[in-house]
Amino acid sequence: MSDDKTTQSNRWGWLALFASLGTLLCCALPILLVALGFGAVVATITYQLPWIVTLAEQKLWMFGISGGILVMCAWLIWRQRNICPADPALATRCQLSKRWNNRFFWTALIIWSIGFSSAFLLYPLRNWIYG
Repeated sequence: MSDDKTTQSNRWGWLALFASLGTLLCCALPILLVALGFGAVVATITYQLPWIVTLAEQKLWMFGISGGILVMCAWLIWRQRNICPADPALATRCQLSKRWNNRFFWTALIIWSIGFSSAFLLYPLRNWIYG
């Protein structure tokens, strides 16, 4: 695997992590803080960082785009799963890069899943349970 492909995979991993952090900031973190009784903190954060409200208002687009980035990242990771050069030094770098890409991907997927469940599943679940 060439350095260009490794760099491309690393960029997708970072992009997926960055996109999934946006979902965490807009949806999961405020819900967690309010659930723990820190509603004033959420109000202060919203006042100081008004772009968080914009993220929450556009959550369908944000989750769709970040989910698409995660799918692309997964495709790139699993497409190149067994491809590494024969040179031992390059093979070591390739394996290290793949290990870090997997870590970025799974971290981003976990963060995205937490944000998705907070934004779309918890409120209907609460309404269903407490009807």
